[in-house]
Amino acid sequence: MSSKAVSTVTRLGEATVIRDEDVSNPIAIRFDHVRKTYKLFKNDRQRLLATFSKRVKYDTINANDDLSFICRRGESLALLGDNGAGKSTALKMITGVCFPTSGSVEVHGRVSALLELSAGFDAKLSGMENIQMRCQLWGLSKEESEELIPEIVEFSELGRYIDQPLRTYSSGMKARLGFAFASSIRPDILVVDEALSVGDRKFSKKCRNKVRDIMAKEDVTVLFVTHSTNMAKEFCQNGIVIQRGHAVFSGTIGDAIDFYTKQ
Repeated sequence: MSSKAVSTVTRLGEATVIRDEDVSNPIAIRFDHVRKTYKLFKNDRQRLLATFSKRVKYDTINANDDLSFICRRGESLALLGDNGAGKSTALKMITGVCFPTSGSVEVHGRVSALLELSAGFDAKLSGMENIQMRCQLWGLSKEESEELIPEIVEFSELGRYIDQPLRTYSSGMKARLGFAFASSIRPDILVVDEALSVGDRKFSKKCRNKVRDIMAKEDVTVLFVTHSTNMAKEFCQNGIVIQRGHAVFSGTIGDAIDFYTKQ
């Protein structure tokens, strides 16, 4: 991708999001003083009423609060932090699932996410039809899809179930299909959030080997979220520790783990 890749700039109030597929940019991801605020209502009825009236009371919480960090091209970076620290919210902004309330987010490169692996599937369609639909959504050509689909099907190990409706799948089978697709499309940026524990022990090992293979053979930037310090050490060069939505430490993965475990 040339440095002339078209950028999409989205401005929402005090927030700016910049996206392109410019892999010549040495920066893959940049967060600059990012804040993500959620409104907390007492119940669903209050949330619905708030769409019609500004008088409905609510509390707020900053899932990310003045979060700044840089992930360089080809880097493998771990985000470490306790539950509720804001790690997954940051990943959702990178993948475009949600937007910052203020600050700026830059993403340079095509992103594939190993997050909620079964999200976005159509239960009425078969596994194969869901794969074909996702290939179209990714803008893959017919030739690219024909080359990729057998690899996805083989990796998923779904066998004859690949032609059955997704509503007949277990949660583990859906996750296998999601992982097989997301890890096979050769992204520029791979975002991983506790997805390597998919399925049984054998398939989980296969998933870890797949991510390791992607990192070894391709110049892929990896952003990794995990509660397992051993897994972070296995896959990542550097680490950032997040507390209450804010980055409190940045360094090598060994130093980041030492800082995190002493908190």
